[in-house]
Amino acid sequence: MLKVGLTGGIGSGKSAVSAALAEHGAVIVDADAIAREVVEPGTPGLAAVVAEFGEEVLAPDGRLDRARLGEIVFADQERLARLNAIVHPLVGERSAELMERALESGAPVVVYDVPLLVENDLGALYDVVVVVDAPDETRVERVAADRGMPREQVWARIRNQADRDARLAAADLVVDNSGTREELRARVAELWRALLARAA
Repeated sequence: MLKVGLTGGIGSGKSAVSAALAEHGAVIVDADAIAREVVEPGTPGLAAVVAEFGEEVLAPDGRLDRARLGEIVFADQERLARLNAIVHPLVGERSAELMERALESGAPVVVYDVPLLVENDLGALYDVVVVVDAPDETRVERVAADRGMPREQVWARIRNQADRDARLAAADLVVDNSGTREELRARVAELWRALLARAA
């Protein structure tokens, strides 16, 4: 089984590549989805977050108010570190379970979709690192159009992530997503063939 780390900055199209790889037959393990799952209502993860940060981080429906929590932790590195100390081990544990299940399924390619792969220096965990790449300006325009996020906020997020050169330096394979959706589909089909060849 080939373990693939898939990453890309905000607006790069990483999620589109992940979805297309799933259509080709890859098993996807999504770090963002797991991070949400481990703090769902009723989980030990949510209880630990509330114990650390107080009831103010809960929405009226009892779910985690991510925006409120974000305001608290992104203004204070120490509190961010405390949040990560709660969530990261839970994500790691759940990821390992899902990886184990993928191994048992006999899938030739497992893709671990990791937004902060480069920032957290996780490349060594994977057989292949795939980076989805697009120029920064293109990414800003995409996020502003698709999510309605003000451009300044998109630039702020880009500045908080690894820069394009650092990400490309970490890549074994690069998917250029500076063009159309049709072009991206063709590039993912090429990527899939390359991954299957490596898995064999």
